[in-house]
Amino acid sequence: MRANVRIAIILVSTLALASCSTFGSGKSRSDTGGRRGGGVFGKSQSLSGIGVNSFLWRAALETIEFMPLTSADPYGGVIITGWHSESSAPDERFKATVYILDTRLRADAIKVSIFKQTLDANGRWLDADVDPDTEVQIENAILTRARELKISTLG
Repeated sequence: MRANVRIAIILVSTLALASCSTFGSGKSRSDTGGRRGGGVFGKSQSLSGIGVNSFLWRAALETIEFMPLTSADPYGGVIITGWHSESSAPDERFKATVYILDTRLRADAIKVSIFKQTLDANGRWLDADVDPDTEVQIENAILTRARELKISTLG
């Protein structure tokens, strides 16, 4: 059941992106008639379309699709997952937040934060350190997939 809900959310998000007028155009909001100022993180707000780079958005959703989706805001560029545990390591779980910070496909337009918890002997979840390289690897995977998506629209 959870898998069906997650798939439905991803499909709805993808369909919403596909219906956007700026989807895949490669233009920034200022190039498409968006107004300046007042945006999240000081960015301009678009009058139509999503507020972030559509390739990064789709790539981020695809990259973290194995985790349960808690929230996805294509206008603010924030994706939040729920806790995920692998069956091979049930005593640890991970959660992710992905921030898309720009309308351009750039390396500094994506920020991933990973949170980890481990189960102690009393059955309580305790916060644990995450290797910073994990976040970088996920950011790189999202960037690679976004570039693939963009290239597929050019040819």
